[in-house]
Amino acid sequence: MAPDRPVVGRGAHHAGVPGAVLVVEDDRELRDLVRRYLERAGHRVRTTGSGAEALGWLAGGGVDLVVLDLGLPDIDGLEVLAEARKEHEVPVVVLTARSGVDDRIDGLRRGADDYVTKPFSPTELTLRVEAVLHRTRGGGTPSLVVTFGGGRLRLDESRHEARLDDSRLELTPTEWGLLTALAATPGRVYSRYELINQVRGYEFPGYERTVDSHVKNLRHKLGPASAEIVETVLGVGYRLGWSRDR
Repeated sequence: MAPDRPVVGRGAHHAGVPGAVLVVEDDRELRDLVRRYLERAGHRVRTTGSGAEALGWLAGGGVDLVVLDLGLPDIDGLEVLAEARKEHEVPVVVLTARSGVDDRIDGLRRGADDYVTKPFSPTELTLRVEAVLHRTRGGGTPSLVVTFGGGRLRLDESRHEARLDDSRLELTPTEWGLLTALAATPGRVYSRYELINQVRGYEFPGYERTVDSHVKNLRHKLGPASAEIVETVLGVGYRLGWSRDR
């Protein structure tokens, strides 16, 4: 079976976070979604829906990290996990529908570096991949804190925490996802459909109708500055009005 997409510059390491990522997922739609987000973040990506083919790629070298679905059609994803960690010392971020506590503990005990359950935020998955790459390359815990509006708005990805004027915002997971999605590129207008994909992933068709209500709740928590932080672009969508601090 031929790979879905080859990695350019096989085995070459970047000085920063980006690396060669192997995505092992039997759902082509989801596989392509993950690939797009990882490539947008600067990673070189190859994908496959086969556990056996994944083992072949690992044996050939040049893989910096594996995003691995445990529910593969040919072999158990746990076998791929064990091979990646024990034989090749390649970090693994597990991506799976097995959301039970026992499944999560089992995956981590078998060597998974992180564990993401479906449905998921593609943006969060990308951040987790980058955090694992940074950590496993000797960089320690990465700094994922960014500020906007002259330091007034502070987003701490590692702590999953947002602060405005030094007051912590008690956000729901969806509100957090909306805010961090908009903050990824301040000033860029995101359609409701784009926000759905970034916040909730491909498994939420029809969710577009509820985006406005979540934005309303987010603005309520942002208080008086909300209209200038989360701006509405009529007929298009939303954007973050504050610039990222340098």
